[in-house]
Amino acid sequence: MKFRVERDVLAEAVTWVARGLPNHPPVPVLAGVLIDARDDGTLTLSAFDYEVSAKITVAAEVGESGTVLVLGRLLADISRNLPARPIDVVSEGTKVQVTCGSTRFSLLMMPVDDYPTLPTAPAASGTIAGDVFTQAVAQVSIAADRGDTLPILTGVRVEIEGEKITLLATDRYRLAMRELTWNPEATDASYVALVPARTLSDTAKALGALGSIEIHLGSGTTGDGLIGFEAGQRLTTTRLLDGEYPKVTSIFPSSADTESVIETALLVEAVKRVALVAERNTPVRLRFSDGQVAIEAGTGDGAQASEAVEAVLTGPEIEIAFNPQFLLDGLGAVGTNYSRLSFTQSSRPAVLSGQAELDGPADTSYRYVLMPVRFAS
Repeated sequence: MKFRVERDVLAEAVTWVARGLPNHPPVPVLAGVLIDARDDGTLTLSAFDYEVSAKITVAAEVGESGTVLVLGRLLADISRNLPARPIDVVSEGTKVQVTCGSTRFSLLMMPVDDYPTLPTAPAASGTIAGDVFTQAVAQVSIAADRGDTLPILTGVRVEIEGEKITLLATDRYRLAMRELTWNPEATDASYVALVPARTLSDTAKALGALGSIEIHLGSGTTGDGLIGFEAGQRLTTTRLLDGEYPKVTSIFPSSADTESVIETALLVEAVKRVALVAERNTPVRLRFSDGQVAIEAGTGDGAQASEAVEAVLTGPEIEIAFNPQFLLDGLGAVGTNYSRLSFTQSSRPAVLSGQAELDGPADTSYRYVLMPVRFAS
């Protein structure tokens, strides 16, 4: 194998493919990146850990076609630190020689025959704007469980009905749901899958800036158990989680007795400040009254803090307490100048949604349900 490629092209390609390589692979070859140089002037780099695969194709001057497997993270580190000049890569015996100007590296080849076959992505099922997809995934994935007690809750439930996509995640203490539209190949598209939240989040961040994203959904016997995402010559697949997701949409209150609209940035800053005195696992208390919300934390002989923020209130006054980080996560994800908080009782779930203007309508395409914390009155 012999090829020449621009430094930035190789560095970006290897870094993208190697980003998901396992730190402690169950077998050594899974730490490798597969490089396939072809006579048509393309270079394909791939990585796979039996759960997630990544593949990218870039242009190169190929002198001799061939396939090699080398340590992915090492090649990524090397390529990022080479001078801004073309890189020559040649396989010689059991080594891969990497040359850039007067800089030379010699890497050990790993056994290609031991490397697993990459999964075949399902057919492309439709497209979605990258920036919309990235924002939606970020809004929902914050609510996915980060533990391993209930693996099914570490996923984002993806439901597709025609042009509508609904993303849903919960860790039992909060629930996030985002509804958005996409451009399906078939108008009667119907699909439900559970995608690992961390993988979905990483994929959305990596592909979102590349424009339109193709989504590959399994159907029939082809590609079942997999979902794929493709943009800018980059394709990634992930194995889906098995199991029946709990029917959590019933948590959404059907009505609200009290609603308050607050400037998002002001509330975020106030909660951050007041939460400085909130000890681990203790809540911040929010007391909503006409014209303001008072935020308090700390009790008894310990440190205490309070701050008031302007708020528009509709309905009876209410006092409620939340885990401050969970509240901040929702406020950070809502993505609008104003936030609308809807309540029934201080012991019942509250709903956070966005609002572009103070006196405008609520944007319910994103809803974040927060379970209140009991506090001593």
